Amino acid sequence: MNAEVARDFRGLREELLQRHAMLPRRLQQVARYVLDHPDEVALGTVAEVARGAEVQPSALVRFAQAMGYAGFSELQGVFRTRLRDRWPDYDERLKNLRDSAMAEGGATTLLNGFVEASVTSLSRLQDTVTAEDLERAADLLAEARTLYLLGQRRAFPVASYLAYALGKLGMRAALLDNTGGMLTQQAELVQPEDALLVISFTPYTPSTVEVAATIERRGVPVVAITDSAFSPLVPLATCWLEVAEADSGAFRSLAASFAAVLTLAVLAAEKRRG
Repeated sequence: MNAEVARDFRGLREELLQRHAMLPRRLQQVARYVLDHPDEVALGTVAEVARGAEVQPSALVRFAQAMGYAGFSELQGVFRTRLRDRWPDYDERLKNLRDSAMAEGGATTLLNGFVEASVTSLSRLQDTVTAEDLERAADLLAEARTLYLLGQRRAFPVASYLAYALGKLGMRAALLDNTGGMLTQQAELVQPEDALLVISFTPYTPSTVEVAATIERRGVPVVAITDSAFSPLVPLATCWLEVAEADSGAFRSLAASFAAVLTLAVLAAEKRRG
């Protein structure tokens, strides 16, 4: 491996985020796939990974070489090291629970599936969010006059809970809850001395992204919680946290999302008092 190329997954991820816009369109497609499906890249053959990314195998080789590796196998080694260093293998445990739930159909098995999905989500959170990410986001929130919170559909309970937690911690917060279909009018209240914390996950609620973009154009600091480096919220965000929830039977957990926002609330409140 060349000295200049990323030697671990975190380094590769940062490199891809910096260079993504400069890559050809087909290689951008590969970049999105490998960051969103690192386990599949680690375990799959060239043909399987290419099929998942919906490209030709030769595109994987070109992508690896564009990132400075000799070929796909060398790039794949980064993903295999990441997988080997993860402990425990919650994804495999979750798959086994799903299989047994289908076979047994028991209430306890169903509960265990949701518990394991939550554990998986929390384990991923420890891998994707750094202390630096948390400190920077908390600094922005602590400095704001008013914290405006936006999350719709599945993200709404997370934003709603954060509003409750911030209130208990003595911080001024307002939930953009779209009551009466007035989201656009609510968003007009946000000013540059405030901050917006926005939450959205795949497939990303269009009105959430649109309102966040409108607020960001006014010079308002934006903290985003989302599930992919290629989320439409990332280009709008002053800083962002990657929170990817696991699922059981297509029902996704919110455990990591609640852990992330509670951490931000407490950190921001401590910084405000300091």
